[in-house]
Amino acid sequence: MMSAVKRTGTTAFLVRRGLAGVVTLLVASVLIFAATEILPGDIASAVLGRNATPEALAEVRAQLGLDASLPSRYLDWLGGFVTGDLGDSAAGLAAGADSAPIWEQISEPIRNTLILAGITIALLVPLSIVLGVLAATRVGRTVDHAVSTLTLVAISLPEFVIGSLLVLVFFVQLDVLPPVALVRPGENPLAQPRELVLPALTLLATSLAWTTRLVRAAMVEALASEHVEQARLNGFSERRVVWRYGLRNALAPTVQVFAQAVQYLVGGVILTEVIFSYNGLGKELVDAVVVRDVRAVQSMAMLIAVAYIVINILADLLVVLLVPRLRTAAS
Repeated sequence: MMSAVKRTGTTAFLVRRGLAGVVTLLVASVLIFAATEILPGDIASAVLGRNATPEALAEVRAQLGLDASLPSRYLDWLGGFVTGDLGDSAAGLAAGADSAPIWEQISEPIRNTLILAGITIALLVPLSIVLGVLAATRVGRTVDHAVSTLTLVAISLPEFVIGSLLVLVFFVQLDVLPPVALVRPGENPLAQPRELVLPALTLLATSLAWTTRLVRAAMVEALASEHVEQARLNGFSERRVVWRYGLRNALAPTVQVFAQAVQYLVGGVILTEVIFSYNGLGKELVDAVVVRDVRAVQSMAMLIAVAYIVINILADLLVVLLVPRLRTAAS
């Protein structure tokens, strides 16, 4: 009976969050479309240059469907996105080549970004938990001060500064790691693991700082709770109290922290990829903006929005599963 109630509550939660996600994506699609349409210039101007005649511009715009009305173009783009047809990228036209399907253009960059983000996440989660727990169990002591100081410094530094410092140390001074992460077309980034070290460290430094601080805060609160105090009074060892009872209580609030970190790593690696010339989705998005390939920009931005929504729903679901009382509230 209780199991059926739990399943019903979780299912109702997923339905509500799924509907809310759809509405959010519809709003996001309107904003993305509007934001890209107000950008100055278009792909026709980028292809033909500043000296193009109005007739030539009109011909290229008609060829690319840019002469249609805004509502028509929006519905055509959104309908194609929903059905998996992102359309053709016009970026190649700027280089004198033919247009190509957007999926072909972004499939490898998406894979490359997911690989880089996956490596960072695999390091981020255990390091954040270990450092956060160490600081929380030694509040006011040397370890706590060291972790708090280092994370505060890392949070204060922009990505390009951290990346530049890493290049200065590991390439200029030590000459042990390459300063760029060039991935050739068709090549798996894992084939050259040394080239991934500096981009991954840059992303890790910017993410690890604030996730560690938030894990520490959640652990400090959890270790002061009545539940944990009762475990101590029952004679459990401090190590068991910390890792089994304290960490379990701190997991629910930290799930959202890690979800935000994953969102950042999936959609916010643009600057890091540009710094290290890494052929990922972020760099592809910047290149599309430069040549005013609006359809490609819209599709990539929408894919990032979908990833954000899905990650949020999964994080909320995990919190519901970790905190039993929320299952009843969800129903």
